[in-house]
Amino acid sequence: MTSGTEAEIASRPHVDDLVPAEPSALHSNVDQTGLSSFPKVLRRRLDNFFADQKVSPKADLAMWLKVTVGLSVLLGSWIAIYALRPDSWKFVALYLLGGLGQTFLLLNIAHDSNHNAISSVPSVNKALNYVFDICGISSYMWRILHHRGHHSCINLQGEDDALMGRGIFRFTPHEPRERRHRFQHIYALLFYSLFSLDYVFLRDFEAFFFPSHDYLKRVKHPPREYAILFAGKALYITYMLILPVAFLRKPVLLVALSFVLVHLIIGLIVSLVFQTTHTIDTTYFPAARGEFDHGVYHIFATTADYATENPLVSWFTGGLNHHIAHHLCPYVCHTHYAPLTRIVKQTAEEFGVPYRQHPTMTRAIVHHLILLKQLGSQDDPGRPAPGRGILPAQQP
Repeated sequence: MTSGTEAEIASRPHVDDLVPAEPSALHSNVDQTGLSSFPKVLRRRLDNFFADQKVSPKADLAMWLKVTVGLSVLLGSWIAIYALRPDSWKFVALYLLGGLGQTFLLLNIAHDSNHNAISSVPSVNKALNYVFDICGISSYMWRILHHRGHHSCINLQGEDDALMGRGIFRFTPHEPRERRHRFQHIYALLFYSLFSLDYVFLRDFEAFFFPSHDYLKRVKHPPREYAILFAGKALYITYMLILPVAFLRKPVLLVALSFVLVHLIIGLIVSLVFQTTHTIDTTYFPAARGEFDHGVYHIFATTADYATENPLVSWFTGGLNHHIAHHLCPYVCHTHYAPLTRIVKQTAEEFGVPYRQHPTMTRAIVHHLILLKQLGSQDDPGRPAPGRGILPAQQP
């Protein structure tokens, strides 16, 4: 049984010890008459859900089943590869199965564990954090970029790491438009498929050694994290590339092509799962921090859900299609998001606050591409206002 106080504490985000202690516009509570009623009512209802249902905000049986399934698929595929020594096509099939296992683990397990959402025991979350490293990505750096470089600054140009287009993409109306951006809605899916390859071989090293964000430049990384970075990359490259060639005598080209194919799948899926939640043609892109009186209004203006009535989408994407609930309760396990989303929708409707959603993931992808086309063809495409009920901060 979880008390109301315990549920309230567990469902509210805390400052991650890896993130610089800086004020966050999303977590500031400016208490002005008439403006805070919606955030207060919504927060109370979300917190009360766990007390009323007498459930923990952390992992339930469904979540532990997902942990078991994800790890079993990844481990089982590699056991089968070495035990059965399959021919080329069967090897590719099992290799791809392992890649799907990695995708599932990244979306369902690694993401939640890095939000401390799986268990109230820190060591359990910490152990599951290393799923990222097993998949070739630094869990330590991802945690910094995701918490400090996204959750605290959603859709803020220059701060939100998810908006870093490397000059290839223009994701916001606040950055310069280049001629190549005219075609970004056409080449987007191709470059999204390269996302995980970029993360494994470039992004982590850039963040550690050539940081572009100010908050990364100010962080002194512990020596052990440098050791884990290189050890994790070495482990990943060894079991994914070196051992199949050295131990199973598989052709180098076959293994290399299988590796690239796995990453094209992972990159495309993970990119689209996240891009369709913030960068669509109806979300808002604030010009600066503090544009809203309360962080809850910021979340509703910059975030959208999709396919929330489709349990299969929710199951595979780790509940990230319930993205508003995730940003409101990031330290809650995603298997609780469906009922929380119903609370979010009902409360937003009562207070006249726009709730952005698409009925299917396909529609969300279409509206993401519409945004890319708008931003690529016009300097100022006339972005939507925050919406009725979402008020900008009062200026002195």
